[in-house]
Amino acid sequence: MSSADRITLYYSPQTRATGTRVLLEELGAPYDLHVLNMKAGEQRQPAYLAINPLGKVPAIRHRGQFVTEQVAVYIYLADLFPEAGLTPALDDPLRGPYLRWIAYYGSSFEPALIDHFMQRPPAPITQSPYADYETMLGALEAQLANGPYLLGERMTAADILWGTAFNWTLTFGIVPKRDVFVNYAERMTARPAFQRVTAEDVEMAARHAAAIGG
Repeated sequence: MSSADRITLYYSPQTRATGTRVLLEELGAPYDLHVLNMKAGEQRQPAYLAINPLGKVPAIRHRGQFVTEQVAVYIYLADLFPEAGLTPALDDPLRGPYLRWIAYYGSSFEPALIDHFMQRPPAPITQSPYADYETMLGALEAQLANGPYLLGERMTAADILWGTAFNWTLTFGIVPKRDVFVNYAERMTARPAFQRVTAEDVEMAARHAAAIGG
């Protein structure tokens, strides 16, 4: 990959972008960080809103094009480096299940999580994108019970996404500490790439807080 093909990750520490950086490390991808101090509101400035009008991270730039939306970023990056083995090929029987569970994060888990956290009354099950909170979690629990990874013995980019998500949601008590979830999160966060990135995040977040007098 030439220098022109380097990936730029728009990043802020201790956010959803952390998992994307872990993925880049696991892929062995050449990348640069464009760090935003979200404590100072840099994600709401015109320069970044021109990249992602929602003011969210992660976003990446590659070959002059931008990719936003967390799940899209994971799929794009894992497909870009197939030699890392973190994505099933198009003709692999696991490709469908892989896409199912990586998409489940954005289409079902996050909407359910926010509704649950905000204590919103549940929508009628026929109108809800995720059925209901317990059904959504139950499907995940049943899938992970076949572990050690979402696809059984095969670790994929989906596991980096979900491992990061469970680590965060279990820490803050948003997801119940069921053994399957806890063991899975511990398995994924014990990996050297996760440990390395999160340690750097602590230092970066402290600098960001200091910059605004926090």
